[in-house]
Amino acid sequence: MLEWASEMHCVVTGGAGFIGSTLVDRLLESGHHVDVIDDLSSGRLRNLENAQSSDRMTLHEVDIRKSDVVELIVRLKPEVIFHLAAQADVRRSVADPVFDASINILGTLHVLEGARLSGTRRVVAAASGGTLYGEPGPNEIPTPETAPYRPLSPYGVSKKSMIDYLVAYQELHGIECVALALANVYGPRQDPHGEAGVVAIFTERLLHGEPITIFGTGNQTRDFIYVDDVVDAFVNAVDRGKGLVINIGTGSELSVNEIYAAMADIASTTAAPTFAPARPGELDRSCLNIKRASDHLEWRPRTGFADGVQLTIDSFRGLNS
Repeated sequence: MLEWASEMHCVVTGGAGFIGSTLVDRLLESGHHVDVIDDLSSGRLRNLENAQSSDRMTLHEVDIRKSDVVELIVRLKPEVIFHLAAQADVRRSVADPVFDASINILGTLHVLEGARLSGTRRVVAAASGGTLYGEPGPNEIPTPETAPYRPLSPYGVSKKSMIDYLVAYQELHGIECVALALANVYGPRQDPHGEAGVVAIFTERLLHGEPITIFGTGNQTRDFIYVDDVVDAFVNAVDRGKGLVINIGTGSELSVNEIYAAMADIASTTAAPTFAPARPGELDRSCLNIKRASDHLEWRPRTGFADGVQLTIDSFRGLNS
């Protein structure tokens, strides 16, 4: 993991969210100054509990859909912007694509305009490796960044558009841009409701002895990456990977059925899940080739799935105790 030699001023959009707050903690631990931009619609103040004790963190409750965020970024003049604020629920994007675009496209444009006008050196943005490439062919697993973009949901389309705007702003205005195409991120602080991933949902239900429903056959696969490893990639992308889309995952597939079996074993339960019809917009397979991350970010995942799930379950147990 790369650490910066000098103190920097950073903005983290979506910094009260699951991934964003974990990144904020890391930046503060490394001695940097952080301004968090979050409207708290899905982010949680409790995620910033540790950060709020630092005099190097300021929270700005601002909606990136509003032009106010442009003026705020101009005033803050950050050297680096980590752009993680997003509408990240595939199902909601299918039901309300206009809302999805208002955050993921218009909101991104506001952030980029703020970066342009404030002289920001670099923008590191969270893209979606799980939806960007659509349904890959059997010879495209693990999927490299050179694969065609074939998003099958409005959420995937909006994230593809975000990448296009990053490229345009780099070419037109000289802002260094990096897009990290994230696999299925899991770990402590992930909200088990709303747009939550399957690990958070299963963890919450297993700990409360509640029934678990698997949508589809359960044979659909995903690439699960632990949140601390994702934060490592964001940190390394501050001075590396200029102009690239870079996959951040493990390069390994796990089926939802395998996920449930592993988590049930860790949680010491023998309860069987129930099955329901597959949801629209969901992929059958998703797994990312991570060679570019190794080559350009000097990054590789460090946390195995069993260890990551144990850390996640322990964290949820602590919240519920």
